[in-house]
Amino acid sequence: MILMNKPGDKEHYRMLTKKISTRVLCSTGLLALLALLFTSINITSCGVYKFNDISVPDTIKTVKITQFENRATYVNPQLSQLISDKLRQKIVSQTRLSQTNNDNADWVINGTITNYSFSTSGISQGQEATNRLAITVHIVRLDTKSNETKEYDVSRNFEFKASLSIQQAESQLRDEMVRGVTDDIFNRLFSDW
Repeated sequence: MILMNKPGDKEHYRMLTKKISTRVLCSTGLLALLALLFTSINITSCGVYKFNDISVPDTIKTVKITQFENRATYVNPQLSQLISDKLRQKIVSQTRLSQTNNDNADWVINGTITNYSFSTSGISQGQEATNRLAITVHIVRLDTKSNETKEYDVSRNFEFKASLSIQQAESQLRDEMVRGVTDDIFNRLFSDW
């Protein structure tokens, strides 16, 4: 309880209450701003995107994923097999579609690695600091029931230290490359993203 016996006490009390109100409003506003900032960072950050709205027509029950071809200038001999297998696993585990190797599948998915290249992406003090590995995959989805074909190009870049050799970078980035490219292919196929 605050006693206001002197004439200046009321003015002091009013100013004190105003300061407290301002601090409460500022801290509330700061919390709201932080919440908004956190939400926007989560929405716009890079990384793996996860979609729960998988779009598959009810008439589609089976899918055939062919072994991806590698037509890039520089060929990583393991990449097409790894991406093909990872895409098969992802489709079977995250959709209601059944994998088949028969030619009578409802959807046939073909893929071609069209680009696999290295470039310098960052220079510091006149020397290479980071390099970039770029991958592009061309995807063709044939709906055998409607005889409709959709084509997509999926590209992804991966940064690595310039001090690494190409073989070291490939080894270090392999899991991230396969997961990232496969996730992007899956999202294009099933979410039209």
